[in-house]
Amino acid sequence: MAKFKLKVNSKSLEVDVDPTTPVLWVIRDHLNLLGTKFGCGIAQCGACTIHMNGAAVRSCVLPVSSVGDSELTTIEGLSENADHPVQKAWLEHDVPQCGYCQAGQIMSATALLKANNNPSDEEIDSYMNGNICRCGTYTRIKAAIKTASKNKI
Repeated sequence: MAKFKLKVNSKSLEVDVDPTTPVLWVIRDHLNLLGTKFGCGIAQCGACTIHMNGAAVRSCVLPVSSVGDSELTTIEGLSENADHPVQKAWLEHDVPQCGYCQAGQIMSATALLKANNNPSDEEIDSYMNGNICRCGTYTRIKAAIKTASKNKI
């Protein structure tokens, strides 16, 4: 076990965990932030996507020892009242079905729009490729990203 000082959702926190513990389990089990989901455990489905210094990363394979001074943002830290433009667009386009993948989808879409506020359909498809939605709402996801892109993120 080792102590790690983390900056999560703009808060400085300390955890005492094994250095190899994936950030996903630190977030869920030690910080009680349950919005980030476990899907596959091998960084292939995107359910565990969070931001590290603004970039989308898969928290299920990211050891806590590799975080250092990085700023981590979970779905809970994206906005206080679920009023981020991407979250609002998600609701406008009725994207959520079962909801399991939504936090990861939203975190990936937000990172995409920070990097490219006017992505083409092909750029959206390419960037979001690693996020799996078992309900198949990909058309709605793309429409929501297009709507959110009209707002400056």
